[in-house]
Amino acid sequence: MSHDEQEWRSWPVERREQEYSPSRCVDSLAPLLAAYAARSREAEQHFLCRKDLRWGEAQDETFDFFPAAHADAPLLLFIHGGYWQELSKNESLFAAPDCVRNGIAYAALNYTLAPKARLDKIVEQCRRAVAYFHRDARALGLDQRRLYVAGSSAGAHLAAMLLVGGWQGQLGLSDNCVAGATLLSGIYDIEPLIGTYIDAALRLTGQDTELLSPMRLPPGGRLPVIIAWGEHETSEFKRQSRAYASRMSTAGCRVTAFEAAEANHFDIVFRLADQTSPVGRATLALIRGEEMPTPEGQRETFPQT
Repeated sequence: MSHDEQEWRSWPVERREQEYSPSRCVDSLAPLLAAYAARSREAEQHFLCRKDLRWGEAQDETFDFFPAAHADAPLLLFIHGGYWQELSKNESLFAAPDCVRNGIAYAALNYTLAPKARLDKIVEQCRRAVAYFHRDARALGLDQRRLYVAGSSAGAHLAAMLLVGGWQGQLGLSDNCVAGATLLSGIYDIEPLIGTYIDAALRLTGQDTELLSPMRLPPGGRLPVIIAWGEHETSEFKRQSRAYASRMSTAGCRVTAFEAAEANHFDIVFRLADQTSPVGRATLALIRGEEMPTPEGQRETFPQT
């Protein structure tokens, strides 16, 4: 790792807690969380939504589903953030209208929160959920070859763990079971969280950092990936996003990485499939198999293999 990637090791825990507290970059968190819920309720009211479907047997293993108008549609599977210990699918439906309008089915995934579940269990749940969507694709009106994942913050970490190689065969899946991903304001190396207040519910170990940090694990294939972060983020969230984009590019993935102007850690998700925003245009192009555009002057460049 470069000196910049290691600099956090010299910081006191208070500094790390500041850098990994994205709420300090916004005036107030409450209105943003309220907007998650309000936009999700609006989506339910105006579009067909199948609530509380089960992808697994455990109580928390559910999802909300917005089918596309036509069969054999692509799916955008969204994984919510909240540092693996807050929020749920119920506040994660805001991108459904934009997806459905563009012929894309949308699902918001529920998983068991920490401390009830350790992080390795949560990752395993998300992987089993992918297996479910492949297994039941036809019944849901989906094209299993076009399963795309997206996530924000901790959800971006979980989505990135779906791009890692080595787990797919254990669930009867091919290496390319995920067709591509949009990762927003993610955490890709969990080691800096150890010992912070964030870690109280997670109880991360050194072994966890090696096995559950996408930054340290090879991808399962050369996938197209969008990695974006907000202009108004802490320096560590920006650093991690750039470092992970470089890592994926070096591994041969087709990476589109950029900073979303005027966005912060929390409202960037509203742009996920909005074709009036660079994030949305890139995501829609990804799912359509087109060249993924970014705003002029904002594309990050990384070495290619």
